[in-house]
Amino acid sequence: MNYTLIRSARKTCAIYIRDNAVEVRAPLRMRQADIDRFVSSKEDWITQKLAESVSRMEQRDGFSPGYGDTVRYRGGEYAIVSRHGSRVGLSEDGFYMPPELTPERVKSACVQIYRLCARAALTEKVFAFAPIMGVSPAAVKINGAKTRWGSCSAKKSLNFSWRLMMASDPVIDYVVVHELAHLKEMNHSERFWAVVGQVLPDYRDRQKELGELQKKLRVENWDE
Repeated sequence: MNYTLIRSARKTCAIYIRDNAVEVRAPLRMRQADIDRFVSSKEDWITQKLAESVSRMEQRDGFSPGYGDTVRYRGGEYAIVSRHGSRVGLSEDGFYMPPELTPERVKSACVQIYRLCARAALTEKVFAFAPIMGVSPAAVKINGAKTRWGSCSAKKSLNFSWRLMMASDPVIDYVVVHELAHLKEMNHSERFWAVVGQVLPDYRDRQKELGELQKKLRVENWDE
């Protein structure tokens, strides 16, 4: 089986599936024969994971939201609808945008709506929880991060991915509280989780729901 080998100062051998390819990480002095034997022993697992990776890539390549389809917003499903004019936005009817847009422009319009809603909603949530937690963020910014829902800089600036607006409100609240907690503890120590737990005792359930959303988004191509 073909694979890319990366040696480093580690004690064990590990296998990763990245971009439909096999990556093996091994200790610096581990014999090649032992590495090959380890990979061979995991062949069934590797085959399964490669098939799953290919399936996800095919779904991502075929992802194309259009008029009449639905997209997630704050835990619900909202239709993509056409409305005469040049504006995009969110109404009771759903995500509205000009008619006859190409699939790529429909997706871009959806992202624009997510960004607009994220700026308003997340700023409101931050400044609702901040006094409760006794912290004062310097700024709230929206970005297009794909792998991080939120972050906190050393300058006390909070950053959130617009993709967070696909989550339910309890989950959004968790991410907001998580980042605000970093204004007290810039780590993930027991003290940090105690701060989160004081505000959201059920934060572990919210973490789980966030993880489920992450899995769903792996097969949706929202790249800008």
